[in-house]
Amino acid sequence: MENFLSIDWGELFGLSLPLSEILIRGSAMYWFLFLIFRFVVRREVGAVGIADMLVLVIVADAAQNAMAGEYRSISDGMVLVATLIGWNVFLDWLGYHVPVFRKLAEPGPLHLIQDGIILKRNLRREFITEDELWSKLREQGVDSLPQVKSAFMENDGQISVIKREK
Repeated sequence: MENFLSIDWGELFGLSLPLSEILIRGSAMYWFLFLIFRFVVRREVGAVGIADMLVLVIVADAAQNAMAGEYRSISDGMVLVATLIGWNVFLDWLGYHVPVFRKLAEPGPLHLIQDGIILKRNLRREFITEDELWSKLREQGVDSLPQVKSAFMENDGQISVIKREK
């Protein structure tokens, strides 16, 4: 009980950094990571959206720092997490209401196969081997290229296949 009473509650919940600095740091890291995820690691994203994965990673780090004492106060971590979530919500809102922004923020589908022909240039662009592509084709029941009308890597990193009609 004595340890509980000896806690410096002002240090624990007060801000140890200026609010503007926390907001700027959080915003700068959000945008830096967003751009990296948008333009560099497209195929590694999986089924989670880019912004969602970004928020999970940096919120976990920000929350960990606040819990482990790397910040001097819990409030610093709370403000940083709120900043990151705020950017994520704003980008989701903007993408929903402004189609031009959605096209900029989310990559469109990348054509991998057209009329049974593998588009090797696009595979190279995303560092997808033909073995990886064939693995995804087999998962969708394709065993030969003439069966494929088109195949795309979607903006979430998944590969979709449109089969020819028989």
